[in-house]
Amino acid sequence: MEMKNYSSSTADFILLGISSNPQMQKPLFAVFFVMYLVTLVGNGLIILAIHYDSRLHTPMYFFLSNLSFMDICFTTVIVPKMLVNLLSETKSISYCLAQMYFFVAFGITDSFLLAAMALDRYVAICHPLHYTTTMNPRRCLQLVTASWLVSHLHSLTHTVLMARLSFCGPNIIHHFFCDVQPLLMLSCSDTSVNELLAFTEGSFVIMSPFIFIIVSYVYITCAVLRVPSGRGRYKVFSTCGSHLTVVALFYGTIISVYIRPSSTYSAERGRVATVMYTVVTPMLNPVIYSLRNRDVQGALRKLRYCFFSLVFFSLP
Repeated sequence: MEMKNYSSSTADFILLGISSNPQMQKPLFAVFFVMYLVTLVGNGLIILAIHYDSRLHTPMYFFLSNLSFMDICFTTVIVPKMLVNLLSETKSISYCLAQMYFFVAFGITDSFLLAAMALDRYVAICHPLHYTTTMNPRRCLQLVTASWLVSHLHSLTHTVLMARLSFCGPNIIHHFFCDVQPLLMLSCSDTSVNELLAFTEGSFVIMSPFIFIIVSYVYITCAVLRVPSGRGRYKVFSTCGSHLTVVALFYGTIISVYIRPSSTYSAERGRVATVMYTVVTPMLNPVIYSLRNRDVQGALRKLRYCFFSLVFFSLP
């Protein structure tokens, strides 16, 4: 009788990474290390600028600071381990389910925060007289809290279902982190429940914020088109440009990876698309929000001035 090597979901897994070419490991390490540092510094500066500048204590920047914090958490779940594996020969990971849990939780929280930012713009443009009462501090905190709770509940459901599966060795994942689809492909158990939940509930959790954003911007566009002045239309709609850019980058890649049957999943295509929304988008978000936003630029200049003043006066 042929014997198969079965293991539980708590066993170590091997992450093949982005490239199996040994000559590419150090250059990839350098590239992703720099991108990770830029992500940490850029998003950290956005958070500090919003915190220390009282002019930015508004709902829009409250959501932006939470989004920046979430981007730091999102990349930190994945990139440090990926960097270690790029310089290691074993490339093993012993906390695969934990990494998957936080990756899914932080990723879904990102999407709900983008939806909350769309709601903020909708109320500000379409119902400006009710803005201060509708988007009050308590309501904003409730939206952020709900985003965290729903996202972690969604992630916990998928993690519990994944933990009940058995895996046939060798546990080699053709990816640079423990994602849902690559893990399901390794399982020798019945994964029909996992796949059904991922395609139905998972699609709903991912797509509902996206649909809400689209509907919000339909109403925003209609309201902007009613502004008689062309300059006025540009001024109103320019406040949404950064948010729309981030939404396009985030959802353009995440939908192509997750809103599809597992039978059509491609490891190579999944790696490329995943790099976009796990590494590139969090790195670009601070740049996108600061390039066209004079308030953020002013807050960053003020923060830089305070930093240099602190360093100067602390010198002996």
